Amino acid sequence: MDHNKQPSVGQALLAAAMLLPAVVHAETPPERGAISVKYLDYRESQPGLDRIRVHAPSISVLAPVAGDWAIAASATTDDVSGASPRYHTAVSGASRMHDLRKAGDVAVTRYLPGGTISLGAAFSTEHDYRSRALSLQGTVNSEDKNTTWAFGVGGSDDAINPVNRIVANEGRQTVNLLAGVTHVFTPVDIGQLTYTHTSGHGYYSDPYKLVDNRPRKRDQDTLLAQWNHRFVGLDATSRLSYRYYRDSFGVSAHTLSTEWVQSLAGGWTLTPSLRLYSQRAAHFYFDPVYGAGTGAPFPPGYVFGGAAFTSADQRLSGFGAVTAGIKVARQIDQDWSVDLKLERYEQRGAWRAFGDGSAGLAPLRATSMQIGFTRLW
Repeated sequence: MDHNKQPSVGQALLAAAMLLPAVVHAETPPERGAISVKYLDYRESQPGLDRIRVHAPSISVLAPVAGDWAIAASATTDDVSGASPRYHTAVSGASRMHDLRKAGDVAVTRYLPGGTISLGAAFSTEHDYRSRALSLQGTVNSEDKNTTWAFGVGGSDDAINPVNRIVANEGRQTVNLLAGVTHVFTPVDIGQLTYTHTSGHGYYSDPYKLVDNRPRKRDQDTLLAQWNHRFVGLDATSRLSYRYYRDSFGVSAHTLSTEWVQSLAGGWTLTPSLRLYSQRAAHFYFDPVYGAGTGAPFPPGYVFGGAAFTSADQRLSGFGAVTAGIKVARQIDQDWSVDLKLERYEQRGAWRAFGDGSAGLAPLRATSMQIGFTRLW
């Protein structure tokens, strides 16, 4: 290939589109169908203790229909077992558990001369939780095909029936809005900016925690920026992204991610990745104080049955986390490909970059392995 030759606008868009994950729909319907089968093995641990273990097989199908249509569907089963995490070092807080989650989704996309429109549905069910969702998303392309705008709306309805019967027939409803733009800046640079807003009301407390009372309304905002650059001479692509999150609970978070996609001889691809995360605690989060006369693990001044919002849930605390991963993929032939992804996650209260961290938060580690096979037809 002549690296000094400038491609046409259409070629530039096609090359740049290959740089980004499928955040927005492709401009043209898929020429071939695909079926992918994956298996995920996930394990959590804390110093001297094994915690959650998850086995999750999944299958996904993409099928072109009648030239201008496509159907995408997936199904997964999560077999979760082990002991729940010990959030704070001064108390175990762990309990034995076993759960089976089944989830699936389907989306039908119509490809138009100037964009796409897609209708989707999803469901998830566990022994104490059920969720159903619908979504509608559309994309609009500019005349020169260098810019794509995306818009979406969705809603979900959840039913909560914990086995301890703290509550019964509780529910939660949410509405999601999405707006984004993808632009091809050069033949080797593409950027994307996506904003999402979620507004929900209903039951947000954790029924399995003794001291947990949260507001019944939650607004969430997320801004995601991505930039991908193709290094033609190295036959590689860099993927950078920054995500900012905040909600009405007072939680705010920053996520910085990077990937390097390196093509190798023989159809191999190697993708190392690194993700840094920092979170500020919710307004009503508290660190349990342990000692004589403190009434642990309750916060000072806590009144049973009171209306004050409070929670010691680690997920609402201030902490930082690092995830390192590597993915190896092989294109076996025109029809078959295989991939293997390994990740290591570590979390500490002292690693947060903003706000106060949780001094008593127990360290948490997680490892995951996912293997997948894809067949085109």
